[in-house]
Amino acid sequence: MDKVPVRRVRRKASGSPSAAAALPAAPLDYRPTLLLGSVFVIATCGLIYELIAGTLASYLLGDSVLQFSTIIGAYLFAMGIGSWLSRYLGGSLLRWFIQLEILVGLVGGFSAPLLFLLFEHVSSFRLILYSLVGLTGILVGLEIPLLMRILENRFEFKDLVSRVFTFDYIGALLASLVFPLVLVPQLGLIRTSLLCGALNVVVAGIALYRFPETRPFRRSLGGALAASLLALAVTFGYAGQLQAYTEGLAFQDQVIYTKTTPYQRLVLTKNQRELRLFLNGNLQFSSADEYRYHEALVHPAMQALPKARRVLVLGGGDGLAVRELLKYPQLEHIDLVDLDPGMTRLFQQNQMLLELNQRALLNPKVRVTNADAYQWIRQDTSRYDCIIVDFPDPGNYSIGKLYSAAFYRALEQRLAPGGWAVVQSTSPYVARRSFWCVAHTLEAAGFTTLPYHAYVPSFGEWGFILAGRNSHWRPDAGPLPPGLRYVTPATIRDMRFFPPDMSEVPTEINQLNNQALVRYFEEDWGPYAH
Repeated sequence: MDKVPVRRVRRKASGSPSAAAALPAAPLDYRPTLLLGSVFVIATCGLIYELIAGTLASYLLGDSVLQFSTIIGAYLFAMGIGSWLSRYLGGSLLRWFIQLEILVGLVGGFSAPLLFLLFEHVSSFRLILYSLVGLTGILVGLEIPLLMRILENRFEFKDLVSRVFTFDYIGALLASLVFPLVLVPQLGLIRTSLLCGALNVVVAGIALYRFPETRPFRRSLGGALAASLLALAVTFGYAGQLQAYTEGLAFQDQVIYTKTTPYQRLVLTKNQRELRLFLNGNLQFSSADEYRYHEALVHPAMQALPKARRVLVLGGGDGLAVRELLKYPQLEHIDLVDLDPGMTRLFQQNQMLLELNQRALLNPKVRVTNADAYQWIRQDTSRYDCIIVDFPDPGNYSIGKLYSAAFYRALEQRLAPGGWAVVQSTSPYVARRSFWCVAHTLEAAGFTTLPYHAYVPSFGEWGFILAGRNSHWRPDAGPLPPGLRYVTPATIRDMRFFPPDMSEVPTEINQLNNQALVRYFEEDWGPYAH
């Protein structure tokens, strides 16, 4: 394992051909390559643990930007502590490395299942979350300096640094790609966490049995290694049941469908009265009263547009707004743009949901596109008589941009002359400033606005804003379709009245560079958060 002596190389170079041929070739030392490969695995798994913690925190606690920012900061700080502590590790460095890999595999691998299990049982969930993030970061931070010390006698210093950090950065790139594109959609967070834990333990096993220096402690560490792999493998096999159990704790009703997509966690629950859809733990709709929300969203705008032929729906991947639009036979084409194909596929395939949306997304008049609405609206060149904007609430910056003045200016370009857009705008009662911020932002983008609200039992008072281009809203321009359960000409008139506790208040305009709406939303809804 030591370098070949320099004088031996010189003798071979200066000796006769026959003498050189008589000397045996030095055996190829593959062990440094194994250790460099370990750097690649360590970097990949280390970043995935960080991404898991951030994603899980955003699912359970909301506000993804805040959660990812604090998780990344805490993780990197903990890695710095681990790097500093590595100076105190002495003796057999390979033994330390193997022990650390087993520990990282156990702590990182079991972090996701443990956090899911504890979320509904502990009051100080954030303390548990950041403790696990910190412990994982410290252990990962110990690994790279330790490996560099093990490899220092096998490479020149400049080669050592360049090779270690090359493998480190390539591993980080791989993790950033496979985590959202492969691991989360195919395995989910719990199995991804356990898989990475097993990879760390496998690295420990390779080091334990491929290096002769480890013979004195193979028996003691071999048992720990085997037990760790077994525990991770068994938990991996029962991950589905574990996920179902934790979600059963989080939801009052029977969980009948769950799926983690690259964009969100979908959970469908059922009781004797209703189906409920939750996105990242937040109620999206209840089948018992969703008709109130969707009738209020669609029909005030469509009643004023009896000649509408083309409609655009942004968001609304459940197809329930499209169901209401299809009650107008004069419509010729409906474009629906929703980011998540997992959402639209669910509402195109699940029989219970097909009954609920009356197979709306399968209608030949409807074209479904899975794309980022912020980018799509800038590339589209069509004009629409009506635009239905049914995005989730602006609880983080990635959604807040869809409520910005910049987005609404692009939206205005897609609206045909005389057309109307309608924007779901959260609760004017609970989130009063948030609601009026949406109205003021639409006005700043050049729209004429008409705010209104409706009572939906699952949500309480809910707000909407009609927005037109120098248009006069005429609620009596056309008849309402037959069979509506909530909206009538009288309820449309009533929805325009705002009592004093929901009346207009001054707000900032929601710009991309200030995201004032996200701040308002967090402050308004904060007292009601989990």
